[in-house]
Parts: sequence; C-alpha cells; structure tokens
Amino acid sequence: MSAPNCLVGNDWFCGEYLRTRREELTDALVQHIGLTAASVAIALLVAVPLALLVRARPRLAAPVLGLTTLLYTVPSLAMFSLLLPVFGLSSALVVTGLVLYALTILVRNALAGLEAVPAETREAARGLGFGPWRLLWQVELPLALPVLMAGVRMATVSTIALTTIGSVVGRGGLGNLIEDALPTFFKAQVLAASVLCVLLAVVADLLLLGVQRLLTPWSRVRGAPGGG
Repeated sequence: MSAPNCLVGNDWFCGEYLRTRREELTDALVQHIGLTAASVAIALLVAVPLALLVRARPRLAAPVLGLTTLLYTVPSLAMFSLLLPVFGLSSALVVTGLVLYALTILVRNALAGLEAVPAETREAARGLGFGPWRLLWQVELPLALPVLMAGVRMATVSTIALTTIGSVVGRGGLGNLIEDALPTFFKAQVLAASVLCVLLAVVADLLLLGVQRLLTPWSRVRGAPGGG
C-alpha cells in the first residue's frame, strides 16, 4: 500500500510540494527580492536629499516629517487604489507605494544621522579647507552611516512584509502564492511562502548588517574591549 500523499492530505509540511513547485517558489522569491530592492533603493535616493533639505531649512521639518508619517498611516489597499489610475496594474504601482511607506523610516533616520555629526567635527573639516560637497561626502555621510544603515535595515524588513500586499494586483512576489492558496486553504503553499518571506527578511537584515560593519570599521574598533 503506497504512503499517503501529503498534497492530497493537505498537510502543512509537504516535501512533495517543495519538489514539484520549486520553480514557482523561485520565481515568486525573485520577484519579491526585486520589488523590495527597487523600492528601498529609490526610497533611499529620495530620503537623503529630503533629509539634507530639512537640515538646511529647519522650518520644513514639520511639514516633511508630518507628510511622510501621514503617508505611512494610509492603508496599503487604499494607497494602491489611489495610485492605480496613474500606474495601472504594474510593478511600478507596487514599487511606488512601497517607496512612500519606506520614506517614513529613511527620512527620519537620515536626518537623525546627519544631526548627530558633532559640530566641532564640521568646523575642523572646514578649517582644513573642505567645501560643502566634500564635507558632506567625506565627513558627514560617513559619520551618519550607522544611523542611516539602521534605518535601511528597518525599511528593508518592513518592505519585505509589505510587498506581499502587492498580490492584489498580481505583483506581490511570495504574497501571490499566499493569496492563491487562501481560497482552498492550501496549507503547504501558505507555509512555504510565509517561511520564505521570514527567511528573506532575516537574511536581508544580516547582509545589511554585514555591509554596515564593512563600511564603518571605526565603530568596531570603538566598541572593542580596550578600544580607544
């Protein structure tokens, strides 16, 4: 008598599902990574200039930070509905929504990192002949990097979770598999997609932490026992 098929039995843990749907899982994972990476990268390119603008013009802090916070409170389904007439049913719709959500974290962290740079450090750099752009790239951004990277890590993990909502327009990566499985409550597919989503968030956070440590070697020296 043959062993019961876990697909027929609709088991949570099903090796047969992983074996037969490997390509489907891989495609969904790749799409999820692509949407997340594009969203965080674009949000970062927008957030840093906004933070610089707010630092240069403090009166803009309340409107800019208030707007990014307000955008974060908009339900994702409502956000996608508002963007739908502009972008249609496309990946651009999902990426734009995710960018708007990520700005809340990234703008605040970028601004906090820049404001944490000691004033005496800026003055010393100016005394050595550093112009505004050289001061920014060689002094301020490197010193702000730990706080900025902490924001990037939080935004990335948050975006990985939010990307699943894109399944409402067929662009949700692993979320597509979860939504497809819910009508029939296909347990193995729900579990596999959910676990992959969590693992992706953990791996992304660890990779970004590694990048942060590589880019800020002085922080390791400072935190080492007996370090100066």
